[in-house]
Amino acid sequence: MHILLIEDDLDLGRALQSALKVEGLTSEWLRRAVDAPLAVDPTTVDCVLLDLTLPDGSGFDLLARWRAQGEQVPIIVITARSAVEDRLAGLDGGADDFVVKPFATAELMSRIRAVLRRSARQASERWALGELVIEPRRHQAQRGGQALDLSPREFQLLLELAREPGAVVPKGVLAQRLDPLGEPVDFGAIEVHVSNLRRKIGAEAIRTVRGVGYLLQP
Repeated sequence: MHILLIEDDLDLGRALQSALKVEGLTSEWLRRAVDAPLAVDPTTVDCVLLDLTLPDGSGFDLLARWRAQGEQVPIIVITARSAVEDRLAGLDGGADDFVVKPFATAELMSRIRAVLRRSARQASERWALGELVIEPRRHQAQRGGQALDLSPREFQLLLELAREPGAVVPKGVLAQRLDPLGEPVDFGAIEVHVSNLRRKIGAEAIRTVRGVGYLLQP
């Protein structure tokens, strides 16, 4: 999963990127409001970590703009502002969580996992989809109680399909999500990974929607 980090502090930014990498999350780090995207693409960004005090603007303005445009991506505010008024402004303005600096990195990682679970409509660290159980943090999956031997790419593909079980995930979305920091994955490679994944979780578990993409049967 991919995190957009908007934070101007050099030491904190480096520390957060390192912590995200340990958690198996990729990230892009921006330090100015002007560099922030006009819209957050949910096909490439899973969560935004947003500082409120930036050298050229306010994180509140970015938050307000994205929510006014209907952006649904989870946003966690990280700030040194501890006043109740700031907390209320952030949460009422559409932030999914509000973390005051200084904070423990482990706590922030836990909060990221929590908003990602809510985004994926899962109540715990174990995503239960019928006989299929996925544990994103441990990079493990089971079917019918049996552990699945999945390659990193196969697990990543399964995770992306499981985010919206029963919904079609376009090939273009998968191509971008499987390598958010690089070139989109070739469609042919995606077909190979899907074929391998089907052999391991059952051919009936993934349905092809011709000309569009793939659907994980809930």
